[in-house]
Amino acid sequence: MIRVLLVDDQPMVRAGLGLVLRSQPDIQVVGERDNGDDIVAAVSQCAPDMVCMDVRMPGTDGIEATRLLRDADGPPVCVLTTFGDEEVLWSAVDAGAAGFELKSATPENLIEAVRTVAAGGTWIDGTLLGPILDSYRQSARPPTRHDIRLDALTDRELDVLRLMARGASNREIANQLFLAETTIKTHVGTLFTKLGARDRAAAIVFAYDAGLVQPRR
Repeated sequence: MIRVLLVDDQPMVRAGLGLVLRSQPDIQVVGERDNGDDIVAAVSQCAPDMVCMDVRMPGTDGIEATRLLRDADGPPVCVLTTFGDEEVLWSAVDAGAAGFELKSATPENLIEAVRTVAAGGTWIDGTLLGPILDSYRQSARPPTRHDIRLDALTDRELDVLRLMARGASNREIANQLFLAETTIKTHVGTLFTKLGARDRAAAIVFAYDAGLVQPRR
């Protein structure tokens, strides 16, 4: 059972999200909040496996709340946003969000995003990937032909990074590579160290920026 905490300042939106998620036998909404205030305490109380977090809220917004959960070693966060706000998208990446879904997404996409993020994967709505990468390139550095950090990665680590960039969870990567899930977790940790990436989202952005994978069209 996937335990989800919903955080959104609009009651109608929360009700809609809850209705979609509660329709699934493997998902349980264990709590709702209307802002990011005391988010760490809310997570401690509800013990969710993941958090669906609105970006723009009064008080503590979704970006700061996501950062607080990351610093507290909390559960992964899937942020809910609207299309076209590149600054917000990049801020969410920097804050450590593991998922990025549009509020206009279909119920099927929202359910898949929740399952993927709860399983330890990263979910990026296809229409958001371009703005995320564009924002990353503009704010971080100009694109280069070859990133020297790639040279430090083994062939197996490259395989893991490519699959991670496609949104696969550790379990799914293990199944595809015929390895134990604990082995994949070790590879992921090593990747973070070698790339200087503090979380999964940063490693995925690196993979796209380095040309290891290309956005699906």
